[in-house]
Amino acid sequence: MSLRIIFMGTPDFSVPTLQGLKEAGHEIVAVYSQPPRPAGRRGLDLTKSPVHQAAEVLGIPVLTPLNFKAEEDREAFRAFKADVAVVVAYGLLLPVAILEGTRLGCYNGHASLLPRWRGAAPIQRAIMAGDQKTGMIVMKMEKGLDTGPMALTSEVKIGAQMTAGELHDKLMMVGARAMVEAMARLEASDLPLTPQPEEGVLYAAKIDKAETRIDFSKTASEVHNHIRGLSPFPGAWFEAEINGKPERIKVLNSEVSEGEGRPGEVIEHAVIAVLSGRLLVACSEGAVSLTRLQKAGGKPMDADVFLRGTPIAAGAILVAPVGTA
Repeated sequence: MSLRIIFMGTPDFSVPTLQGLKEAGHEIVAVYSQPPRPAGRRGLDLTKSPVHQAAEVLGIPVLTPLNFKAEEDREAFRAFKADVAVVVAYGLLLPVAILEGTRLGCYNGHASLLPRWRGAAPIQRAIMAGDQKTGMIVMKMEKGLDTGPMALTSEVKIGAQMTAGELHDKLMMVGARAMVEAMARLEASDLPLTPQPEEGVLYAAKIDKAETRIDFSKTASEVHNHIRGLSPFPGAWFEAEINGKPERIKVLNSEVSEGEGRPGEVIEHAVIAVLSGRLLVACSEGAVSLTRLQKAGGKPMDADVFLRGTPIAAGAILVAPVGTA
């Protein structure tokens, strides 16, 4: 026996779940993904999503509606006569007609420990907030945003140095295993549902470009969490004067360290910084060691290599504290 599944997903994060369900013997009758997007330097080429490409390799038909407002799109969904829809980072809010368009409903793989971090950016927000754990939850979807009852939970520890990219890759595999288990239990009529707690609700808003700039007037721990929560994408950044003009520099890795100075002040001599492999910058409390950096259009580099080609003198202020000119 197997389930007839409609799979709905778009980015790399969703691909292992699609592959896992297929390998588990379920019949994936269709895949829904976001439409191909402009790519290339001029934006003239259309690129299919990672899920779209994976589905084609597996020989599964792919549909890419902009939304489900048209009745013909809703009818096409229902016409597959699927047992269940599995949704992982699809990128659209589903109307009730779709949520109720399969025999058993829609089940979502969400990258947080609900009700904490409902919404678009749960991985980044968990790290930026300094959370020590997160996880993957399989829940049955309902009309609200990530409000449905929970079916299965898998916790994951967030290490003190873990970046959003590293956590993404770990949750991607944890989520695939969790969804395969959940669908096996659903097929066996052994998947109980538990309502989400009413307390502890937090929303993980989409990352805004305006919040990616590093604010060294915060504590060292807060700055460190900000950096790793945005690494590798979209990337936290500061500005430094290089060859007489301001230049934006992205920080990919950091460590909390000791040190005192004005917020944003480089407090380690350039020669020592090169030898130690770090760029030490003062915060409101303590300091952060910036250990991996990237100039605009350049490659990521460890701090010692970066500083050999881009010297930043001790005493330089990388970012003025918020509220100053």
